[in-house]
Amino acid sequence: MIMEPLRPIIFHPHVPSIEYIEQTLLPDTCEIRTAECISDLADAIVRLGIRGAPALGCAGASGVALSALLTKEDSFPAYLKQVRSDADILKSTRPTAVNLFYGVDFVLNAVESALTIEEAKNRAVDAAREVIRSDSRTCHAIGKTGLSVIPDGARILTHCNAGALACAEWGTALGVIRTAHEAGKKVSVFACETRPLLQGARLTTWELMRDGIDVTLITDSMAAVLMRKGKIDVVVVGADRIVSDAVFNKIGTYMHAVCAKVHNIPFYIAAPLSTFDEESSEEFVTVEERSPDEVRKVRGCATSPGDVPVWNPAFDATPVHLVSGIITEYGIFSLPGDIETIKQLKKEKNIQV
Repeated sequence: MIMEPLRPIIFHPHVPSIEYIEQTLLPDTCEIRTAECISDLADAIVRLGIRGAPALGCAGASGVALSALLTKEDSFPAYLKQVRSDADILKSTRPTAVNLFYGVDFVLNAVESALTIEEAKNRAVDAAREVIRSDSRTCHAIGKTGLSVIPDGARILTHCNAGALACAEWGTALGVIRTAHEAGKKVSVFACETRPLLQGARLTTWELMRDGIDVTLITDSMAAVLMRKGKIDVVVVGADRIVSDAVFNKIGTYMHAVCAKVHNIPFYIAAPLSTFDEESSEEFVTVEERSPDEVRKVRGCATSPGDVPVWNPAFDATPVHLVSGIITEYGIFSLPGDIETIKQLKKEKNIQV
């Protein structure tokens, strides 16, 4: 049975503040922390206390609304200048995840469409709430779309965490798995630990065990062996940004896609339309590089010489020809073939990045 959904981000406009699950402490402690200003929220995003593409969209939207409520300027032009400045701070925290930009801009556009400060505050709150509500609806719709690619008895490989902790609730890749489980399909999951920060080990296994879904933890380097032994039926992962020729997701995703292709295993991406940046291509995307100590240490314990050089990109790009399909709230698409359909859908649904 699926437990009460995890809600990693809760916006409290009447305080005003943003409550969030501090994900760096999981699975040891499920601690709720509070961001009372933009610097609090930006810090939580940078250090991955809040993470996951759709969750970053919710956080960005809530953050702009928080700025709209906290800004004390008396003149509307000065007020807008401060809210725009706070929006830029939030955008600068994670340069690759496009949902963050979408959430920030969605609420900022609402603020900029107002004629008075009071109207701007009200519009910001309504817009932030809509981003969060929409993400919840979207994840459930993605789950229903994905049912068609999950056979009964499926052994599913996933990487990183694209679950409730990465969204408003329910999840994208894990939302597909949850929906299959809820529909009565017997599914089991192999969760890659996801070095260097172990989001698969710490977060995905915790989520799935919490919901009673069969999960086995493996190291990232074990996936290919399982595929060769015929132990994997389908791969389902999330995405942080989807461009015309590649899917950007947690580092290690590309390796799994290559292995899946060699072993004739379907490889699916589960993501909302807001993750598409279809006008761009791989060469124009900035991949975030993070602290070397994330690789040199595991949760504070040294695993290498302290001065060894490190390359630590947060994401990699999987060419679209390796992707069997992209599971969205409006159907399953492929690139580049469905790019015009995606553009039209985004226009119809007013999803602009």
